[in-house]
Amino acid sequence: MSKSQRTLVKKAVFNTLFFFRKFPALPYILRWLCISIIIGLLVGTASAGFLQSLEWATNFRENHLWLIALLPAAGFLIGLLYHYFGKEVEAGNNLLIDTIHEPRRIIPFKMAPFVYLGTIVTHFFGGSAGREGTALQMAGAIADQLATPFKLDRNERKTLIIAAIAAGFGSVFGTPLAGAVFGLEVFLIGRIRYTAIFPAFASAILADWTTSLWNVQHTHYHIDFVPKLEFLPIIYSILAGIAFGICAAAFSKLIHWMGSAFKSKIKYPPLRPVAGGIIIALAVFAMGTTRYIGLGIPVIVESFEKQLPLYDFALKMIFTIVTLSAGFKGGEVTPLFFIGATLGSALSLFIPLPFGLLAGMGFVAVFAGATNTPLACMLMGIELFGAECGVYVAIACIASYLLSGHNSIYSKQKIGEAKNRRFESQQDRSISDFL
Repeated sequence: MSKSQRTLVKKAVFNTLFFFRKFPALPYILRWLCISIIIGLLVGTASAGFLQSLEWATNFRENHLWLIALLPAAGFLIGLLYHYFGKEVEAGNNLLIDTIHEPRRIIPFKMAPFVYLGTIVTHFFGGSAGREGTALQMAGAIADQLATPFKLDRNERKTLIIAAIAAGFGSVFGTPLAGAVFGLEVFLIGRIRYTAIFPAFASAILADWTTSLWNVQHTHYHIDFVPKLEFLPIIYSILAGIAFGICAAAFSKLIHWMGSAFKSKIKYPPLRPVAGGIIIALAVFAMGTTRYIGLGIPVIVESFEKQLPLYDFALKMIFTIVTLSAGFKGGEVTPLFFIGATLGSALSLFIPLPFGLLAGMGFVAVFAGATNTPLACMLMGIELFGAECGVYVAIACIASYLLSGHNSIYSKQKIGEAKNRRFESQQDRSISDFL
């Protein structure tokens, strides 16, 4: 190498070092952008395949209702699968949250196919469950495999799982902004891990974009009329938010209580979903309707179009709690959307706000109270229903978040900062007494 060439190389190295010193965040951004692209493509594709499979399973079941009679047998197979081959991944979403708090060994990849299969079987035979749990677990299991090739340390693995949760949530619901904030917010009540903000948003946006490339359509909801922001509508929104918060706390407490009851009464785990399946199947045939099983999307859409009866939300709550507590797979979030939307629509009997607006408020507010993620739920409301209802949605989410106490559907969720330090114990005790 000639002297002039060596001079050029030295100059190039000097300029590169100077550039990176001037922009110290650039290596971090480039590295996590690369990881986020991989997460987005893989998780977005997995979500697309899952959503299409779920739509097929739902349509096939609705056209062959006799399949619901086989729900106990299907539950037994799911129970056997997890009892003998999937004990280390049975914790589901709680395993993801626990990994963020204390990263240990890599999440087994088999979590993804196990939860996918378990959820499709649950919906195919008539269980009442959601889809967010499956999307998050698939995303977490897929993304955590990147920890070794990218040589991620303990703290970087926390960021990796947060990004995966954001990607799974954003792609399965078509709400990338809410998905990103959900990933940052869900594992620690009252605090957000800002060091993961770029990977979370990048992964959620890329995953949602990838799902869209597969021509997967998300459900659209429409609120016909949003009243002018005035004193009385604000008061009515607070009252509705209180109702949503109590509902969220009730759901969280009951699903944990029912899960403990199944475990204490039925010692052999594969028989728990058998018992739950018998209860659900008998209830469906006795009532003569499939309104309260599956995702319940048609009923959610209906809640925005007309005033629904009060019992809709209560029956969906019962069906979902029995299904998931018994050991069937899926998630709680879409049923929470159903419960919140139908409760909101029914509350228009007593609260003088449009039933469509109350349905939208309940849709996200019950979810906010049950998961302690008010910021993500506010963004979700705006992404799904438009910015016009943003203030009403925010009021309902905040009220529900505060009134639900520190109850959560995720048992591994920790308190980063108490909702109200002075009245924390009194608040939780009063709601427990109420329930």
